[in-house]
Amino acid sequence: MKVVLSSQRISTREKLILAGLYLSKYDSQGLQKLGFESFVEAFNLMGYALGSRPASIKNYRDEFDPLFPNRRKGWHKRPVRHYCLKVFKEYGDLDLESFAGLIKSFVGYNESVWSGVQPKEERYESESYFSRAITGLAAEQYFEAVQSSVSEFKGYTVENTTRFGCGYDFRLRLGAQQDFLAVEVKGLKERTGGLSLTPKEFEVATVLRDRFFLFVVTNFKETPIRRIFQNPVSGGLRFTRNERSVVQVSWLTTV
Repeated sequence: MKVVLSSQRISTREKLILAGLYLSKYDSQGLQKLGFESFVEAFNLMGYALGSRPASIKNYRDEFDPLFPNRRKGWHKRPVRHYCLKVFKEYGDLDLESFAGLIKSFVGYNESVWSGVQPKEERYESESYFSRAITGLAAEQYFEAVQSSVSEFKGYTVENTTRFGCGYDFRLRLGAQQDFLAVEVKGLKERTGGLSLTPKEFEVATVLRDRFFLFVVTNFKETPIRRIFQNPVSGGLRFTRNERSVVQVSWLTTV
């Protein structure tokens, strides 16, 4: 029976431990359930998305490997650390569906909401949402981790604006200057691929010009690579307008 769990009370360190426990217990089956093609991809996306290093997820997976019958030995020469063992005792019996749902909730995906209202033939969209969500979050966290070492942004203070709907993800200021830099972050699992800007993002990029940067993190499947495009809509990138007509249906009543 699938258990519905919430991640609200779980600390960041526990989420990292749980990610390692999940990958150790369910191995390749667990990878497939989350849409990952390899452990490297899982380490990269889950590690950065949770605001940590990919190696942290790997280390926690190795921590639990001696407890499960998989092909890896893990850290078998010492006992499992007490705080990891505590997480194992609380969550180790979770079935695959419940555990995968818990991991997905770490990036804001609520599988119980989707499954309760969505026809089976439309479930693919909900699964692809998780893939997009974790890739986007991993890219944003990657930017925050490396920003201070990037020459274009060194010395700037950073404000996360992802929830403001202002057409970019981060606002950077240098000292008391009024002008700011706007950075929109995009992520790709592959080394190359297509990217899209929303109408708002494209409009802001057009207005800010050289103060707008597109920060793209690619190759999460192997080793993340960052590419920076200043004034992307007037620079080296060529954007094609993609327009779709959408029929919107609503149901009216009188009370």
